[in-house]
Amino acid sequence: MTVSTASPAEGVRVVTVDRPPVNALPVQGWYDLADAVRVAGRDPEVRCVVLAAAGRGFNAGVDIKELQRDPGNAALIAVNRGCAEAFEAVYACEVPVVAAVHGFCLGGGIGLVGNADAIVASEGAVFGLPELDRGALGAATHLARLVPQHLMRTLYYTSRTVTAAELLAHGSVWRVVPAAELLHAAMELASEIARKDGHLLRLAKAALNSIDPVDVRRSYRFEQGFTFEASLAGTADRVRDTFGKEA
Repeated sequence: MTVSTASPAEGVRVVTVDRPPVNALPVQGWYDLADAVRVAGRDPEVRCVVLAAAGRGFNAGVDIKELQRDPGNAALIAVNRGCAEAFEAVYACEVPVVAAVHGFCLGGGIGLVGNADAIVASEGAVFGLPELDRGALGAATHLARLVPQHLMRTLYYTSRTVTAAELLAHGSVWRVVPAAELLHAAMELASEIARKDGHLLRLAKAALNSIDPVDVRRSYRFEQGFTFEASLAGTADRVRDTFGKEA
């Protein structure tokens, strides 16, 4: 099972990703996640969505092995579109989305949480974009929503990560809690949001998206064009082939 849903509290839908060992999603997984979030947001009984994950970490991004099995560009095109669909689904969800992050949040995980409305993280959670180590370019759009511009660039160029505590200091994480309390803390925030009028919440979400200074959907798709250029040039495959190997 890759994506499941539950309704543990009034007005709250939990969408959980579970794809061992590290929640690196294949093409279909991104589409399944997008569908689950969209269905939840369209449900008139739902007033907040919690995006969570099982296992060792929140999300490790794209399934690199799926790309390596494809001698052409079909898998890359498909996963580019799949990621865009999932990120868009979180951003455009009709109700607020709370991301509950534990362990690692890397690559595509940044695209998900960067488009969420609020983030609750566990102690020890780390966030980063190892894209340059994976033969890809993308999600700087979303990392820029979590940290200041110069830090975003430094993290992007170095593939370093930042901790949940550091993001708390930047104001992009709502709370940092012990791992055992993560889902409870996320549900606590989601339930507080869900006590608001559902119609007003939907209007508020649409209004806030409308005043964003950056069109995250167009910006991310523009970034993906450079990933495809790197693939056509052979650079992406050369770098990607080092994945999982010692330098």
